[in-house]
Amino acid sequence: MTFIQKLSAVWASNNSLLCVGLDPDPNKFPPHLQSQPDGIFTFCKTIIDATADLACSFKPQIAYFSALRAEDQLEQICTYLRQAYPQIPIILDAKRGDIGATAEQYAREAFERYGADAVTLNPYMGGDSIAPYMEWKDRGAIILCRTSNPGGSDLQFLNVNGKPLYQHVAQLVTEKWNRNGQCALVVGATFPNELAQVRAIVGNMPLLVPGIGAQGGDIRATVAAGKTTNGSGMIINSSRAILYATPDKNAGENFAMAARRIALETRDEINRFRL
Repeated sequence: MTFIQKLSAVWASNNSLLCVGLDPDPNKFPPHLQSQPDGIFTFCKTIIDATADLACSFKPQIAYFSALRAEDQLEQICTYLRQAYPQIPIILDAKRGDIGATAEQYAREAFERYGADAVTLNPYMGGDSIAPYMEWKDRGAIILCRTSNPGGSDLQFLNVNGKPLYQHVAQLVTEKWNRNGQCALVVGATFPNELAQVRAIVGNMPLLVPGIGAQGGDIRATVAAGKTTNGSGMIINSSRAILYATPDKNAGENFAMAARRIALETRDEINRFRL
């Protein structure tokens, strides 16, 4: 089953467009996990188990693991996801953007070492920075387009033949790069007008949408701007709002219950505006 097929199936089976981001920060863990050598794995596994039936994907952010020398725990997490929840896609948030043999190695890292179903990519170096990932025809290439950060406008609104650069990227991916039907785009929830513009360009291509929750994106506006005609087509990410839903980190085991509560509320709020 390809990434796109798996994603489409879980949109339906879990009735969810919610992606749970895995951005582990041990300083925010309950105390009983902060001293454990495998605390990152245990924390993420607990979040996964608490939210798996509410999610359409899980998105580990690789920097949070590599900065802590915890790549081995990321491998464990990805292995656990593939074994316990094989129907749920793993999106490795790496934002790779190199070319040639280096890009080939990054693709192997994402798809062989971690077994991810998809990886986020930076298109700044052009089509040959994306091409090595296209060789993995069952995997997804999720390409940065209109990002949720304010500084994204420094480049993404540059005029390219009468259009802002982000629209040029969306058109380029749609018309030239998506030959195997495995591409998706990253478009931030903080810019619903631009999200609607991208949807108009790409048709039913999936959109990974960060920016709700802690970043303040409006769910109603996001869904209205980005959904497809059948009320799907989006992977709406929430990370910190779910992971650290318990205001008191001393709450211990209750962090999983709090995470599930916020994930359920978020999924249901998204669903209110889908159809």
